Amino acid sequence: MIEILKIGFISISLLDIIDFALLFVFFFWLYKLLKDTVAVQILFVLVILILLTFISELISLRAINWLLKAVMSVWLLAFIILFQPELRRVLLRLSNLPILRFFLRTNLTQTIDEVISAVKEMSENHIGGLIIFMRSQNLEMNIDTGVPIGAQVSRDLILSIFNPKSPLHDGAILIDGSTILYAKCILPLSTVTKLDGRLLGTRHRAALGLTEQTDALVLVVSEETGWISLAESGHLLFNISKNKIEGILSEKLS
Repeated sequence: MIEILKIGFISISLLDIIDFALLFVFFFWLYKLLKDTVAVQILFVLVILILLTFISELISLRAINWLLKAVMSVWLLAFIILFQPELRRVLLRLSNLPILRFFLRTNLTQTIDEVISAVKEMSENHIGGLIIFMRSQNLEMNIDTGVPIGAQVSRDLILSIFNPKSPLHDGAILIDGSTILYAKCILPLSTVTKLDGRLLGTRHRAALGLTEQTDALVLVVSEETGWISLAESGHLLFNISKNKIEGILSEKLS
């Protein structure tokens, strides 16, 4: 590679400049994602450690370089363990990139098909339910309880959870991608008790309450009317036609 600049014994080529530029863009993007969290402070320390390691290797300080690499390995592991929610947020943002969404489309379509199939049956049989679709925000701080499920989304599993005789039927299920993470989740209730002249039940207020605080999407099936409703950004769309709900859900999630 053609040398562009030389400072003392350090030579810099065009490839080096591109390499550093890409690294800078990556860390800047990571900083923007984490800037409102505690994890950004740890990120700064990690960047400093990387720079010191690079410099010590460049000027052949072998003992210091070995020590820095050992410390950085432990620091990186601690970062991953302590800041799982923030890293999850980064990975979710990555999954929304167009190039990756193409590969994820099949799983999303299958998840929506399974949910819609279950919701339609619940609606016909007046079985109440709350189904949360997690987007970019982590919801652990907004959900008080939940029974870990960790199973792939399926029509039969959703119907089993919301069966009135099931101990898990009260509360909501939380879906992340194609996985049901939790069932029996208790959500924050909205202060809104009446909407469009209708008194809101607990499920609808819970759906509103969560979407007022997060970017989650929440499907509601009314036990009394069998209506299928959708909550997003503190707004509630009542009584969606069974023929339209799949299209609306696909559009909002993809």
